[in-house]
Amino acid sequence: MAAAPAWGALSASSLIIGALLGLARDWPDKLVGAVLAFGAGALISAVSFDLAEEGAQLGGGDSVAIGLAAGALTYFVAHRLVDRIGGPRPKAPSAAPENADAGPALALGAFLDGIPEQLVLGITLAAGDGVSVGLLAAIFVSNLPEAVGSSSAMRKDHPRGTIIRLWLFVAIVCTLATVAGFAIADAVSGDTQAIIDGFAAGALLVMLIDSMVPEAARRAGDIAGLLTVLGFAVAAGLSGLS
Repeated sequence: MAAAPAWGALSASSLIIGALLGLARDWPDKLVGAVLAFGAGALISAVSFDLAEEGAQLGGGDSVAIGLAAGALTYFVAHRLVDRIGGPRPKAPSAAPENADAGPALALGAFLDGIPEQLVLGITLAAGDGVSVGLLAAIFVSNLPEAVGSSSAMRKDHPRGTIIRLWLFVAIVCTLATVAGFAIADAVSGDTQAIIDGFAAGALLVMLIDSMVPEAARRAGDIAGLLTVLGFAVAAGLSGLS
């Protein structure tokens, strides 16, 4: 049990690192876009190999489908609630306006997919086979660009202290999710674990298409696609480790 919070904190620490990097300075658009594109590829790999595939093995495709629908709808509704609370955002007059919504959207995505991802990490630890290096690396690598991109996008419109507190909160909740996953592992069925996997995958996919991929393409330009493939390849290779 003592290992669960340690591994959970390690995987969630990239959220804090990414937030601090995003706040440290004005990073070039191409560099932020490159990091986002690489992270998007890693997330697509995590959806494919560490969430959807594992979920199908644990509980079948129907359970994964239920989780996918729940995660996608939860992110969709939550994202729009954030928009409604924040009010309409002015658009820049340039031909390639900055996506002012990308920062909160990426933070929301990290929160909604981070909880079930780290629940899965805790469940894996409870199985007694040790930590899954592939899953741990995928969570760490994918968290980093989300936090960098979100903090970079929010730093002009929000106080630094508010942004740091936001990511500390997300990291703490994600760490606690790992502990919760470890604690409930023996009490839930394979179908429930598959739904958790599917929920994470669904939230991730909607966030990727709504926010992360467009922002990566806008900032990085033509190289975004190549870097996405590179991120996918690296994460796919790591998914075979345990």
